[in-house]
Amino acid sequence: MTTSNKTTESITLLTDEQIEERVRKLLYANMIKGESEGFSFHYTRPSPDTYPFQYFWDTCFHVFTLTALGEHEMAKKHMRSLFLMQEEDGFVGHILYWKHSFPARITDIFQLKPKSLLRLTKPHMTALVQPPLVAEAVQRIYTRTKDVAFVKEMLPKLKAYYDWLHRNRDFEGEGLLSIISPYESGMDWKASYDPVLGFRSGVGDWRLFLKVMWLEMKNFGRGYDLQRLYRQDNFIVKDVAFNTIYAQSLQALANLCSVAGDESASIYASRAERTRDSILKYMYHPADKAFYDLAGQRMEQLRICTATIFFPVVLPNVPKQISEAVLQRHLFNPDGFSVPYPIPSLSVHEAAFDAGESVYIWRGPTWVLFNWFMHRYLQQKGYSEEADALLLSVKKMISKSGFREYYNPFTGEGYGAHEFTWSGLVLDMIKGSHHS
Repeated sequence: MTTSNKTTESITLLTDEQIEERVRKLLYANMIKGESEGFSFHYTRPSPDTYPFQYFWDTCFHVFTLTALGEHEMAKKHMRSLFLMQEEDGFVGHILYWKHSFPARITDIFQLKPKSLLRLTKPHMTALVQPPLVAEAVQRIYTRTKDVAFVKEMLPKLKAYYDWLHRNRDFEGEGLLSIISPYESGMDWKASYDPVLGFRSGVGDWRLFLKVMWLEMKNFGRGYDLQRLYRQDNFIVKDVAFNTIYAQSLQALANLCSVAGDESASIYASRAERTRDSILKYMYHPADKAFYDLAGQRMEQLRICTATIFFPVVLPNVPKQISEAVLQRHLFNPDGFSVPYPIPSLSVHEAAFDAGESVYIWRGPTWVLFNWFMHRYLQQKGYSEEADALLLSVKKMISKSGFREYYNPFTGEGYGAHEFTWSGLVLDMIKGSHHS
């Protein structure tokens, strides 16, 4: 991998053993358990002060990190907690409020269904979803434990959840899920959404904030009626990362069905294949050699190079010539993602790029998530040197700046939340390297 090594500073790397010890300490320090209104919850806060609640895909990240630590029973507790408030139709919200019942930001109240305003002092969930990584998280627990009983326990919940997504978010029947708010992608202020929001100023500012808040208020005012929101088409986006994760998790769900002797395996395998085919058909741009998010009912490509332009290369039906073209163009050669500390969340060539600390995140800095997501694939496909480079970059950032929310792609300086658990995914990368 070609990365620009403009920095000359010497960083004393933590050993793998030191990293493991610190990751274990981090997760247990951030862990919460208790009782509320008859629920026994158990989860890990992504950051004690900034993100104190149970979040959907964060819990999945915690499962990957806990299994890397060998804490399999703890991982199971986190999964069970995530589904405690699952609704009868299968829905699970992206934030679960247990004892800390009021949102961290007053504006987050618009992410609730209006009826939830009556439950602010009781456990409740948001009306939004997050990238559906959960079947892969359960599959990871099974892979490490071979606990068929746990799979059978979780399977009805998983099937109900993915069936809800299939019924409610695949508006066109193409196998691609739509998000109705930037927050549903997990990448809150992602620059590819700017054209949909009508924001044309480049670097994020208060005007972008107001546009997103106006969208949230409209969704709330319409009671999160999904069919109505789709018809009005204010923010209907098919995110590349969201749908790549969906395809992967549908296959994981099919695998779990097979483990449990459930006859639904073929249904989810077929859905996974449909999603992969549609990602290729609608999201890939041959000239740009990139996968782009799609906007609106017309599914127009949002040609802005965020770090998710790589994601679909991990899927099994992507032709080798396409995956190699994407990686060669954007990751392996000098390009907008060639920085001392890859992978930046946005190409340095984009007008919205901002390497520093900002309220408007995911518009330049490096998040460990991207390196973790690509690392396993690069290893499996024989790109060992490139995989090692991504892991080394994460080790350098953590050795220099600790477990932070995100990092400056040029200096490795840590920004955002402190004691941030996502960066603990470095341990899963390390363990993966040892297993390869």
